[in-house]
Amino acid sequence: MARAATTADAFNAVAEPRRREILDALTQGERPVNELVTLLGLAQPHVSRHLRVLREVGAVVVREEGRQRLYRLNPQALKPIHDWVASYQHLWEERFDLLEDVLGDLKDEH
Repeated sequence: MARAATTADAFNAVAEPRRREILDALTQGERPVNELVTLLGLAQPHVSRHLRVLREVGAVVVREEGRQRLYRLNPQALKPIHDWVASYQHLWEERFDLLEDVLGDLKDEH
């Protein structure tokens, strides 16, 4: 079966580590492309391609200010990822509680 297009949804778009780095950088606020290029150490065309993918899924929004294009994070587009991960939270909490019990028992034995 063919893999879904990278831009099909936020899950596929953020699967690429460089795109996650861009999103991380944008948590600090709006940034122009040249600043992202410097932060990531990538060529401008590569950063622009990643930004295009993130724009297509709505994860980033661009606005023009004079000759500059400024990008900002659109966290609402990432909500499906948050919701999916959150559905596993109770499993992790149960496992940590069990681990805490085991560690407590081991401590009591010594």
